[in-house]
Amino acid sequence: MGNINDYYPANGRVILHVDMNAFYCSVHEAEEPERYKGQPTAVAGSVELRKGVIVTCSYAARRLGIRTGMNVRQALKIYPDLILIQPNFHLYRKYSNAFMNIAYTYTPLMEATSIDECYLDITGSKQFGTPLEIAEEIQSRIREELSLPCSIGIAPNKLLAKMGSDMKKPNGISILRIRDVPRLLWGRPCGELFGIGSKTAEKLRKLSINTIGELAAADEQLLTRAFGVMGSWMKQAANGQDHSPVNADREQSKSIGHTTTLPADITSPEDVRRVLLNLSDQVARRLRRQELMAGGIQITLRTPDMKTITRSRQLGTPTENTDDIYREACLLYEKHWKQEKPLRLLGITLQQLCSRADSAVQLDLFDYEKQPRKESLTKVMDELRNKFGESAVLTAGMLGDDPSALIRNHKVRGTSLQMDFVRSAERKSEQE
Repeated sequence: MGNINDYYPANGRVILHVDMNAFYCSVHEAEEPERYKGQPTAVAGSVELRKGVIVTCSYAARRLGIRTGMNVRQALKIYPDLILIQPNFHLYRKYSNAFMNIAYTYTPLMEATSIDECYLDITGSKQFGTPLEIAEEIQSRIREELSLPCSIGIAPNKLLAKMGSDMKKPNGISILRIRDVPRLLWGRPCGELFGIGSKTAEKLRKLSINTIGELAAADEQLLTRAFGVMGSWMKQAANGQDHSPVNADREQSKSIGHTTTLPADITSPEDVRRVLLNLSDQVARRLRRQELMAGGIQITLRTPDMKTITRSRQLGTPTENTDDIYREACLLYEKHWKQEKPLRLLGITLQQLCSRADSAVQLDLFDYEKQPRKESLTKVMDELRNKFGESAVLTAGMLGDDPSALIRNHKVRGTSLQMDFVRSAERKSEQE
């Protein structure tokens, strides 16, 4: 995609809108693929009585003519074998938190607008690549780690990012720039502009304004007389203009987790521990970024036949330390996974989170003199990753038997560069 500045004006913003596709149905398919994958499904209330409406339906069901908001009886007349699923909002929240945690790793400027969509301001995330590369990586991780499809819009503002995410579904990525608006949007009906409902569109039609292009060219005084201040907003929106910021105010996370689907199944405990170390490092860094401590830990193990088990334990003392998290994750793995059966996915979730400021950090009696230097080194290494990307600093335990391969996979140009980062961090921590 080239340099980010080639696609957006200087000092401009780059916004992503991540929109999960047929979210509720997709979650059930991810949980029970052997039962629901590729099937015409619909989530609806009062399934047993065949009452209520379709909350959402799979793309297989949509191809048969079934639509969200349709009465269940009507849907069953169209396709009697439609699989009806009772809503499970606990499960939806779990997957919602998981995909937003993935998105949050690329920028702290994230605004969740519903359980299945969010905006990301990635203007300051150039270390992760171009906007398209970031969108592709987020989409790929959500698909591989959660088995969920999503569409992503890339634009200089929230309005166009939202419009972009709707252009290609499912699993699409669309770039929508200001200069693309006349060509891509102006020929569409006004009702397709985000923020304009059917009643407003009908009122516009009575003013002989039928398309987004006609709305863009309409007299602003005419619009304000008919719609008040919303008239000015509609004209700006039709021209692709939107100055609303990504509101990054978030409630304190209830959990922080990360899972990874492995490129090949693994069986040896050594390989499992190496992956757990990598996961521990990632979740610990996100914990520190939010200035939180974890009081509990959970591991997730999934076999090639999609059987998933989770095991958890409460920690004696809240922690933010990678070593503590890794040690507890390994203990859980060794206790609950005796056999050397292959694994295709591993995950770590930190639970019982609390503010670092409100937590007493318990220091080891024989190690307390080293703790300030250890914390300073961790802080500097976090800063290096913020500046240069997640893989700027790797520990020896993550490298395995072929360090050069892992370094190549993580886009680090050789061991010397990595060691320079580590030495720099050590020198800075010693000075402090």
